[in-house]
Amino acid sequence: MSTARRQRFIHAQVAWMLGAALVLALLDSLSYELFFVVTLIGFLVVVELTAPFEVTPRWRSRLKWLIGLGLVVFGYIVVRRILAILPPGVFG
Repeated sequence: MSTARRQRFIHAQVAWMLGAALVLALLDSLSYELFFVVTLIGFLVVVELTAPFEVTPRWRSRLKWLIGLGLVVFGYIVVRRILAILPPGVFG
């Protein structure tokens, strides 16, 4: 039972990632940063949509570390983008 749910989770995440790569490529906007952000959003959606109601399997409880790491990288990307927009000398 747990293996079927895990496979469903993995299939949903891979489908999201392939769909995101395809749509970004069709829009000519494919970059590592944008792909990561769209994939992270999809990952968070898939985690919530496939969450069990009663007992949480051990493999799902380890996802919080992956989510935390993803949010740290997302924060880094946001800070880099903000610093690129600001005029030079604002923080110097």
